[in-house]
Amino acid sequence: MSNDESGALARFGVTDREIEQALGRVKVSTVDYADLYFEYCQSESVSMEEGIVKRATKSVGQGVGVRATAGEKTGFAYSDELTPKDLNIAADTARYIANSAQGTAPVPVTHRPALARNLYPHDRADIEVATRDRVTLLNAIDAEARRYDPRIKNVMAAYNTEYKVMLVATSDGLMVGDIQPLSRLQVTCIAEENGNRQVGTFGGGGRIGLEYFQNDQRYLQFAREAAREAILNLSAVDAPAGVMPVVLGGGWPGILLHEAIGHGLEADFNRKKTSAFSNLLGKKVASEVCTIVDDGTLPFRRGSLNVDDEGTPSSRTVLIERGILRGYITDKLNARLMGIPLTGNGRRESYQSVVLPRMTNTFMLAGESDPKDIIKSVKKGLYAVSFGGGQVDITNGKFVFSASEAYLIEDGQITKPVKGATLIGSGPDILKQVSMVGHDLKLDEGIGTCGKEGQSVPVGVGLPTIRIDEITVGGTKA
Repeated sequence: MSNDESGALARFGVTDREIEQALGRVKVSTVDYADLYFEYCQSESVSMEEGIVKRATKSVGQGVGVRATAGEKTGFAYSDELTPKDLNIAADTARYIANSAQGTAPVPVTHRPALARNLYPHDRADIEVATRDRVTLLNAIDAEARRYDPRIKNVMAAYNTEYKVMLVATSDGLMVGDIQPLSRLQVTCIAEENGNRQVGTFGGGGRIGLEYFQNDQRYLQFAREAAREAILNLSAVDAPAGVMPVVLGGGWPGILLHEAIGHGLEADFNRKKTSAFSNLLGKKVASEVCTIVDDGTLPFRRGSLNVDDEGTPSSRTVLIERGILRGYITDKLNARLMGIPLTGNGRRESYQSVVLPRMTNTFMLAGESDPKDIIKSVKKGLYAVSFGGGQVDITNGKFVFSASEAYLIEDGQITKPVKGATLIGSGPDILKQVSMVGHDLKLDEGIGTCGKEGQSVPVGVGLPTIRIDEITVGGTKA
């Protein structure tokens, strides 16, 4: 099937006329905007633990979400049946929730632009991997991780794929479809020595197929990397506590930007003035070495999209430019209400979910410093390479993140690995403390999933090596 709306129409078994009639029932004079979002999604997952397959699942679902917006109000309904009757019932319900009178005339949908780009060309066979092939892959990962070191006592691995077809039709005459593949491989190792147990995790993926993991036996590299981190943490010393310089490594540590800063730049929080960045457009919010973008146009990346879930092409949005706040991440509703540009960031977890402004791939651009010089500039501090969980308060930007791999920096040298380190601070404050940015921008391996208002969507993050002059480190050693 090609990435176009005619193929999607065939998938869902609906006609132009049925779509126009449903839109006509929603779009009345008191409704500003209406859309229909059709989705078919096939997901498969196989996971292994203790050398045996613990779980294998396959799910297939499809349905339609119908939305009506009137001012700040949103009426939303969905159906997992795609008959004309069910489509019309959902349309009437969405309109009723938006407190609008009954619609009558069909809304013509005539504009059907072909997608100007395809960021993730694929063959469906690349995504539909036989269960036996998934099990073979996981068995090889289990063996490779245990081969790395006899102290690896348990290996957990999972290979997940998703094949999604979407079609969106809007009251302003747009109809566009897309096919969105997604794969992820995750490996976790547990190492044990003299009663000391430590964990190491590594994974990756994107809008790609099995061949991505097979090329150069990348799946075995994932196993070795997870095992390496677990073994490394066996020798880790207690993390220091206090205010100190921290150097963040490239790639996955960009999750700190995503959580502590990125969410605060989503338009809905700023329209409601609940973000720490509200009313700061054009103001300095970071040091001048910081430029941060959200870019949904990167080929094959986990957070990339040809079009968002409102049919808007994804884009590269400059959020912060040399320390100055330049823009917010928007969907149609918030862009219209705020009178700011539409960025193509309207996203939803499924047809059962309402659209929210969400990040795609969010990262800081490379700077001019040599990463070695950044390390050398720190007399006593912390070097954080990877992070586990974290929490953030959008209203003030305060966050807490735990480092899963970190080291002491002593006299400009990376020395002992540490355990139990957490970073505590405020997103707006931390941005102003960034004094050096490396030229080694790196994007994460492709494992990010973002949660917001109960919805999860795939995202990407990235970061060059950066120095934060002062941040509170929570540890176990004063």
